[in-house]
Amino acid sequence: MSVAINVNNVVKKFGDNVIIPGMSVKIKNGEFFTLLGPSGCGKTTLLRMIAGFNSIEDGEICFDDKVINDVPAHKRNIGMVFQSYAIFPHMTVRENVEYGLKLRKIEKNEIKSKVDNILEVVKIAEYQDRLPERLSGGQQQRVALARAIVIHPSVLLMDEPLSNLDAKLRLEMRSAIRDVQKKVGITTVYVTHDQEEALAISDRIAVINKGIIQQLGAPHNIYTRPYNQFVATFIGYSNLFRGRVRVENNKKIVVLKSGYEIEMDNLLDSVKDGESVMIAIRPEEFSIAEKGIEVEIKTSTFLGKYNTYEVEALKDEIVENMPALEFSQDIGHANRIYQVGEKIYLKPNSKKINIFSSDGEKSLIKGVEIYVE
Repeated sequence: MSVAINVNNVVKKFGDNVIIPGMSVKIKNGEFFTLLGPSGCGKTTLLRMIAGFNSIEDGEICFDDKVINDVPAHKRNIGMVFQSYAIFPHMTVRENVEYGLKLRKIEKNEIKSKVDNILEVVKIAEYQDRLPERLSGGQQQRVALARAIVIHPSVLLMDEPLSNLDAKLRLEMRSAIRDVQKKVGITTVYVTHDQEEALAISDRIAVINKGIIQQLGAPHNIYTRPYNQFVATFIGYSNLFRGRVRVENNKKIVVLKSGYEIEMDNLLDSVKDGESVMIAIRPEEFSIAEKGIEVEIKTSTFLGKYNTYEVEALKDEIVENMPALEFSQDIGHANRIYQVGEKIYLKPNSKKINIFSSDGEKSLIKGVEIYVE
């Protein structure tokens, strides 16, 4: 039976190195929950704490209301799918999937029924008599998924399960994993550093950096309304500008260093006149206009549906250490493709752009929260 997972102020250290300084999160029963972040951020460490493979220095982890800190891994009733498929090369597909059930001493008739069902769910029934060496990478990953689910675990834990697959198989398998998870209704915690993957399959995402949750919420909310600069630049790409706020006649206007003005109707009431801010504009939130931010096109890349331009604006206008400014042009609505060296004016969509405090640590847009249930 699936469970909710409550992580309450957990701490993880390796020697004097604090990996997770005190994290709390509630994962709902039946939810597809993704831990997303760069390498070394603590996401796999947390997954291994839930699994029982890593100790917990402080805090507690609960399955529903039961504290499992001291419950050994083999008694937590979890299913695991790893980056390496970890299936037995000398066993057929069916034998691999049966393995966990046989360890639990399930009756033969029940084993056959359960395995028949899961092989159909993950769409590998036709390969059940093959050895793993005769399967593609995607098929082997389906075997690993079937083996993890067939034991009816309370929680399914997945650690970078698609990272060894090529691009086409990754797309195929992420859809398969999502479909299977919804069919069986099992609470799933999924670890990845791939932003697109996380956006495509998750009910909610926790974006983690240095052991701290930067933002937690639904994929759409995190992408469109990031809580801080880290989230805005880690998930997708954001152009970052320096500016300040001007308040006049009860209106709030964000002014870039070039003098270009953007009237905003969704800034927090606490934002003050003259306050320094950081402006985040995604490449697709620009349109070409007669007036706007003047830029020069440095590169042009055709990507089928979109044409992506790398452009250059006033050097003191953008945030320091930003690699480049980008603008994405929807080919379906474009009048023409612009050439390298041309100067154009980009108009930001004030309804879509994000405004942060000057240090980039907090959104100044109304309704943006760091943690959404």
